[in-house]
Amino acid sequence: MSFASEFKQFALKGNVVDLAVGVIIGAAFGKIVDSVVNDLVMPVVGRAMGNADFSNLFLALKDVPAGVPMTLDAVRKAGVPVLAWGNFATIALNFAILAFIIFIMVRQINRLKSEAPAAPPPATPEDVQLLREIRDSLRK
Repeated sequence: MSFASEFKQFALKGNVVDLAVGVIIGAAFGKIVDSVVNDLVMPVVGRAMGNADFSNLFLALKDVPAGVPMTLDAVRKAGVPVLAWGNFATIALNFAILAFIIFIMVRQINRLKSEAPAAPPPATPEDVQLLREIRDSLRK
């Protein structure tokens, strides 16, 4: 088998194609979840916490030079090490929402698989049935 035909056989297997489709859809779905968290959830949480902007919540590990605005990007550009806990909280929330949605999807898929009706057992052949009746009558 040539290298090209072997690669073609590998690439066109159902599992590889399914994986590729899953990765592409997963990347697009990840962007949707990022948008939901960053544009819908975090502003509401920030508003509830007194108009806090989570993207700019950080803890500077050194003194911030005078004249540098207290935004995460400006402090990082000034070379000050920071713990960007607001950014981390946003990413952790993204993960939690994405993991929950994937859990629900897998749960539904498993439920659909288990709801498929089982095939009825094959009918017992007539000769086996007759032998069972003879055995049962001899036991009496």
